[in-house]
Amino acid sequence: MRVDSLAARTQNHKQAPAIVFDNVSLTLAGLPLFDRLSLTVVGGQCTCVLGPSGCGKSTLLRLISGTTSFGYQGTITIDSGAEKNKIAWMSQNDLLLPWLSLLDNILLGAKLRHEESAALRRQARHLMVEAGLAGYEDALPATLSGGMRQRGALLRTLMEDRPVLLMDEPFSALDALARMKLQDLSARLTRQATVLLVTHDPMEALRMGQTIVVLSKRPAQVKSVVALAGIPPRNMDDPEIQANLSGLLSQLMDESDR
Repeated sequence: MRVDSLAARTQNHKQAPAIVFDNVSLTLAGLPLFDRLSLTVVGGQCTCVLGPSGCGKSTLLRLISGTTSFGYQGTITIDSGAEKNKIAWMSQNDLLLPWLSLLDNILLGAKLRHEESAALRRQARHLMVEAGLAGYEDALPATLSGGMRQRGALLRTLMEDRPVLLMDEPFSALDALARMKLQDLSARLTRQATVLLVTHDPMEALRMGQTIVVLSKRPAQVKSVVALAGIPPRNMDDPEIQANLSGLLSQLMDESDR
């Protein structure tokens, strides 16, 4: 079975839903994190979120996924009636189960739903080859490097084949070459899904995003929204990347200096 079969399944999703934040406010430890934040994440596209450390980028993902008990004001809606079980979430921590092999960790969702099959195992093995993990199918997480664990967590997320993917710094532990390779794989397999990708790297955002949202320092609001033409991943020599890079860097530096 070709890995592209996973891409085909993803592309057969009905119109992937948009995610809408409407006047969302949240206070943590007595200080406002969001103050009437309004934002629409376009369905069926990759939206990258940039902003200074501590502005709430990761918290946005947790609020969407329901993996936090933080109380907030305002509304967060997912169009088309997508439920929480239609969302795949990759946190900054790999969350691999230490007693399972890497292959079994990648197939964990299917195992828990009693949907595991020989075809899915072949698909997962093909993805491991593409991700540079061939030969580590039976390895336990404790024997792997941080970058290998992150690759495993990324493959587990991609194997879920959900219409909504929330990804928190999914390539941060990888070296430059591995990062580009995994970006290419992720872009191919998530095409037409709604992807919200948090990153600190403006070059990554320009390479992967169809929309880039820059958040201000807390209390976070939307500082700017940049829409990019073309289908990711982009070539780093793309003139559009170079044209937008200086503007993004300037905005991020302005916020960090506040």
